[in-house]
Amino acid sequence: MADAQPVPRLAEIHDPFDVAAVSGPTDQELTDFVVREARLIDAHRLDEWLDLFADDGVYWMPLEWGQTDPRLTASLMYEDKLLLTIRIERLKGNRTFSQKPRSRCHHLLQATQVDKRDEANNEYVTWTPMHYVETRYDEQQLYAAWATHTLTTVNGKLKIKLKRVDIVNCDAAFGNIQLFM
Repeated sequence: MADAQPVPRLAEIHDPFDVAAVSGPTDQELTDFVVREARLIDAHRLDEWLDLFADDGVYWMPLEWGQTDPRLTASLMYEDKLLLTIRIERLKGNRTFSQKPRSRCHHLLQATQVDKRDEANNEYVTWTPMHYVETRYDEQQLYAAWATHTLTTVNGKLKIKLKRVDIVNCDAAFGNIQLFM
């Protein structure tokens, strides 16, 4: 049996001292997270969806084009994890007559782009153009929007710090948006 020989170029493939290369999620993992998040909403798996949020996570849907501050200007939705929990409990409730039958939805996502990778601050930002359909009985609404996810890792799992949904015609008159885009 021959003596063990070093593998040429192994250090180029895997440098054990290159912590940055293994410390954050890959672009594919970020993209897969966004797709899974939309699928959970479409499947009404809202408790699992809520678990995707960090404890301080926020869901924001601006009312104005280019809105920069959810506190100084009214928003269509600006909900922390507690308010999201209350909304989900309401949607599941037997006395929520506006949800008999339940609303259904469908996300049609375009390719997710990773806009920012900041491993030092554990922050990753994605941008996803989409069409969203919500329906109940014979009513159906179609919305065109962009979803911006600000993600972080907590105990090795991706979590949502902020999900911002910008509806293209955000300043139009809307009916009730029952679910989550």
